[in-house]
Amino acid sequence: MNSESFKIESIVRSLCNSDQAYDIIVGGRSLSKAQDAISSAVEEFPSSRSKLFPIQVDIEQDDSIRHAFNEVQSKFGKLDALVNNAGAQLDPQFAAGKLTEREMWNQSWNINTVGAQVMTSTFIPLLLQTPDPRLLFISSGASTLAGTENLTLPIDSNPPKGWPKHGFSIAAYRSAKCGMNMMMREWHRTLKEDGVKVWCIAPGFLATGLGGSPEASKKMGAGDPAVAGPFIRSVLEGERDGDVGKVITKDGVQAW
Repeated sequence: MNSESFKIESIVRSLCNSDQAYDIIVGGRSLSKAQDAISSAVEEFPSSRSKLFPIQVDIEQDDSIRHAFNEVQSKFGKLDALVNNAGAQLDPQFAAGKLTEREMWNQSWNINTVGAQVMTSTFIPLLLQTPDPRLLFISSGASTLAGTENLTLPIDSNPPKGWPKHGFSIAAYRSAKCGMNMMMREWHRTLKEDGVKVWCIAPGFLATGLGGSPEASKKMGAGDPAVAGPFIRSVLEGERDGDVGKVITKDGVQAW
């Protein structure tokens, strides 16, 4: 797994709470972040039969991805599932003057889409060493094209005429996640004959602090990040195998 901003703890905790025993490789931009997630899970589920292993991986750095691959290949020789979980919502940093417009758009795609692409293409050889490989990308409810017609949502409402615009916007983030959905479709097409099951996961609007403070997200109606763990575990354990190649939510399939 590779995660930074999404609350990896909820996924790791859910897997540790499963009746099945897993070897869980927890990746973090820093080794300490991965170790913190592991310590939290071990403390909560001391009787879990799963084993957890931290690795350091920065998905913005090809050398870091390659080093993580070599480490996993050396220790395990295969990978049953890859959960591309890293993400960042950088639009607020542009609004605050901390990033230029070009920096914000480039980094949004680099972290949310390009990093997942390179991570996946690097680790594919290990996925193909297992009989039932699974490939997951954490997308977003904000990535749906059809959903943009719901003008009651702040991110879809039309701001007043005039320039500059001062309304709420996460255009770079949602564009990158929409691009991820197409990337998933390409992986689904490319790896179908290899037996790799591929999904995008839209876990819902959760108070992860992705674009700022978790408390601010809660005030906007965000849910508890803990709900994402059981959902993702259900996909890993085969409950959504009928929906491969799609963007799925906890309750169904998200419209394109």
